Order: sequence, then structure tokens, then C-alpha cells
Amino acid sequence: MLSCHRSVSARENSLTAYSAKVPARILLPLMATMICAAEPATADPPAPEIDQAFTRMYNTDFRAAQQCLDRYIAAQPSDPLGHAVQASGYLFSELDRLGILESEFFESDKRINEKKKLKPDLEVKTKLFRALADAQTRGSAVLATHPEDQNALFSMAITNGVLMDYTALVEKRQLSSLTPARSANSFAQRLIKVNPQFYDAYLTTGLSEYLLGSLPFFVKWFVHFDGVNGSKNQGIENLQLVARSGHYLRPFAKILLAIVYLREKQPRETQKLLAALSSEYPENPLLRKELAKVSAQLDHGITSAGK
Repeated sequence: MLSCHRSVSARENSLTAYSAKVPARILLPLMATMICAAEPATADPPAPEIDQAFTRMYNTDFRAAQQCLDRYIAAQPSDPLGHAVQASGYLFSELDRLGILESEFFESDKRINEKKKLKPDLEVKTKLFRALADAQTRGSAVLATHPEDQNALFSMAITNGVLMDYTALVEKRQLSSLTPARSANSFAQRLIKVNPQFYDAYLTTGLSEYLLGSLPFFVKWFVHFDGVNGSKNQGIENLQLVARSGHYLRPFAKILLAIVYLREKQPRETQKLLAALSSEYPENPLLRKELAKVSAQLDHGITSAGK
């Protein structure tokens, strides 16, 4: 999510309450500073402050991430992307504080669906919704005169994804989260039509495919996303594309794939991804914790099989 028209995250779509197999999309805060070799030639170079902000978020250093974003917004106040990424930072710091980034939250369908009240930080909530409003106002203004502006489309996808996640995971209002989920998917679809090489946009559409494909048929009958067929295989392929060729969302796509592979009974693939991510983001304790957990489970399985 940055000022370079490159990735799309919206934080992908959260039909968490409905799926018997809703994989997580939220294990960690967004992106890093890796520049993809396959970036479109028309893309602007990424803003250093936003790149740095994503790196700090991936290392769960949310305060430093916000400092980077404050500098960027001060220099570029009219850019919706800075405000959208700022909202993402507030979201993930709150998810981290509430323990929602732990894999156990997503491994248990009961945990995802439970209506246990959480205690959100009201100050963070105020800042988050202010950043969302700033991003939406600026993004909508750009799209009103330039409907194919990639930066604005990307910003709106992120903004709606953040709103969806907060509504579903913190406020536990899953039905209400469907509206921003559809909007995030719609902006991502529009972005892909404008620039099929905006690889990060495929993360949102891929996750939509996988989540919808995981729903029971009778639920799928009532839940419709434009341009999404509900194919788990297509969803995985889209995430793999982002993991190979994305920019800011490439690490996040790997995190999502690690979760998907666990759900699909492929723990060794999960182990490989978490090992690479732990090496790349050594300050993130959650990645190391999840890697140790998967490795222990695999070792136990091998030991048990050998007896």
C-alpha cells in the first residue's frame, strides 16, 4: 500500500463468521521494502517513508511505522495512500494488542466466530477512523476526475479492507463487514483491469476466491462478490502470484499462503514460508513463534510415525 501504484491489500476479505474454513488473512501487518523485478514500467518509484513504514510494521514496530507515515503525510498531505497505510498501521497494532494475530485465532473456527466482547483502545479507534476518512475523502476526489488512477484505486482498496477487518475482527460485526469487503474487492478488480501487472492487487481477489470457495454451498448462495467465482484453487494461484511478483504485499501473500497450506494439510509448505519470513523479519517474534510451533508439530508427527 504505498505511493507507488503497486500493491493492493485491502486486507482482503473477511467472511470470517460464515466460513467453516475461514483462513486468516491477518496474521501480520503489511508489507516490506522488497522491490519486485517484475514491476510495471509505468509505476512510480515507492516513497522511502512508506517503504520504511511497511518494513517496521512487518517487524511489529508500530510506533516507528507511524513516525515514518507522519513524515510522509506532512510532505504529501493530499496523497490518499499515506492516510490509508496509516489506518493499516493502527489496525494491526490493535490486532496485535488484542492477540488476534496469533494463529490459534484462525485455526479454530469457534474462536473466529465467537462473540466474546473485546476491549478496543478508543484512542486508537479514533485515530484509525480519522485516517480512514482522510483516505476516502482524498481517494474519492481523485477518482471523481480520474477514475483509472492506480494510486487512488489502491488506496480505496486498502481503506475498505481496513474497515472490513476492524468491523469483523474487533467489533465482531461480521455481517456489517460484508459491505466494505465487497468494496475492497471491487476496487481491486478495477485496478487489475487498468493494470494487469499491478500484482499486489491479486492478493485481494485471491483471498476473496479462497474465502468464498471455503464457504458452505448454502451460504455461498447468498454471498456474492463481483468477479469472484469461489474457486479455492484460483485463490491459491493468485496468492502465489503475489508471493512471487508482488511488491509491498509479497511478504503478506506468503503469510496468507502459510495459513492456507495449514488449512489444506500441507504443513511443510507452511514451514518453508515461515522460515524465509523469519529470516527476513528477525524482529518479529510472532513469525518465530509460529515457525517453532509448526516445526514441533512436524517433528512430533515424524517421531510418532517412526514408533
